[in-house]
Amino acid sequence: MSSQMPSPTSPAATPPAPLTFIGGLAGALAPFAAFLGGVAWLALNGAPDEKGFWPILLGALILGLLLAKDRERYADAMLDGMSQRVVMVMLCAWLFAGVMGAVLSAGGLVTGLAWLSRTLGLSGGAYVAATFLTTAIVSTATGTSFGTILLCGPILYPAGGAAGAMPAALMGAVLAGSTFGDSMSPVSDTTIASSGTQRVDIGGTVRSRLRYAVPAGLVALVASALLGGGTVVDAVTTTVASTAQSAPASPKGLVLLFSPALVIAMLLRRTHLITALLTGVATSVGIALAFQLVSPYDLLHIAPGTFGATGVLVEGMKRAIGVSVFTLLLVALVGTLQATDVLDRLVRASEQRAHTARAAEGWMVGVVSAAVLLTTHSVVAILAVGEFARQTGERFGIDGYRRANLLDLTVCTWPFLLPYFLPTILTASASRSGEAFGMPALAAGTVGLYNSYAWALVATVLFAVVTGYGRQRS
Repeated sequence: MSSQMPSPTSPAATPPAPLTFIGGLAGALAPFAAFLGGVAWLALNGAPDEKGFWPILLGALILGLLLAKDRERYADAMLDGMSQRVVMVMLCAWLFAGVMGAVLSAGGLVTGLAWLSRTLGLSGGAYVAATFLTTAIVSTATGTSFGTILLCGPILYPAGGAAGAMPAALMGAVLAGSTFGDSMSPVSDTTIASSGTQRVDIGGTVRSRLRYAVPAGLVALVASALLGGGTVVDAVTTTVASTAQSAPASPKGLVLLFSPALVIAMLLRRTHLITALLTGVATSVGIALAFQLVSPYDLLHIAPGTFGATGVLVEGMKRAIGVSVFTLLLVALVGTLQATDVLDRLVRASEQRAHTARAAEGWMVGVVSAAVLLTTHSVVAILAVGEFARQTGERFGIDGYRRANLLDLTVCTWPFLLPYFLPTILTASASRSGEAFGMPALAAGTVGLYNSYAWALVATVLFAVVTGYGRQRS
């Protein structure tokens, strides 16, 4: 690709006309309506997993192609969506994290954590609450919810069986803690985007956010403890707990904790996520072999009679296939929407409808919610709505920190609750790591339902807008 910038008069400097569809706005939104309808149908029939979403997304893309007035442009918009650098980062991260998680599990880290939880007396709700605290600390320190899910989910979830933790509440706590960091960390992409669009400093934004995030976090901590078990009430959880309790537990595999600890330390030093994860893979393999926790044959061997390779490394890579294909198809669909003027029309329709500070804040929350629901991307939604929020807020004297907080906290709710967003899909995919330890694989809708922090944020944002709580700068 040439590094030369186009001149102001060149065709490349002129933005292309928006992609249009037969039926106008209805035609542009029809593929998303078909996708959401398919997701709802799968959920109602008990099969809401990422592989089930593949044909639904494929059908939505075909519908969009049939409705697009310029099919060549539509195809290019699909490819533009899939070829974003952030998408490639996510796919690589899921692939490498899957391998690292498989090595850690095969090396006995899960049974080591089970031994540790028994030794410390962590069981049921106490284990789930500890999981929320652990993931909240990791996500706040690193600023990455995806990285926290990838690192902590495959480790903490399988070990929860021996602690008698309720599976859905436990994986919900992993997602809740990851959400907390995404909303609070000064190095989170949403924090950077929200403060930047409102022209306020990051430090002040984070300090002012404490009044919203800390109460919601306390609610999530209490909810994790209450929902997490202690007294196991359903038959599935009873079976899981009894099976896990009888499984052998040994501290030997705890030496593998060095690998995820190293990855977290590298992320804290602002090392690239891919570099940190590759280092984690290499370190986990080296430790597992050095301490004879796995053998070279366990890692990779030829399966007799199949003419194919298998082993821990291969199985770890397979974990990333489902969510990776889903991601590529989803961002292709989102790319076609971003090529339209739907978001611009949404903002323009809202600009003149705010007549009070409360109404202005309501429109900010509503428009950024619509943007994130349509684009499935938190930062894109903030950038699309940021200027509208700044100008509208300034008209009514709404503080820049307040505006940044409303935008950020809102986009940290829906993507962590609804089953067609990447955080819930990724968390559900991570729950499959527990199947070998008696813990069930969970659906995206289930883990979102148990994300107590995101639900608390929904209530907090609504309360803040309606009552004016936090509107005046302290």
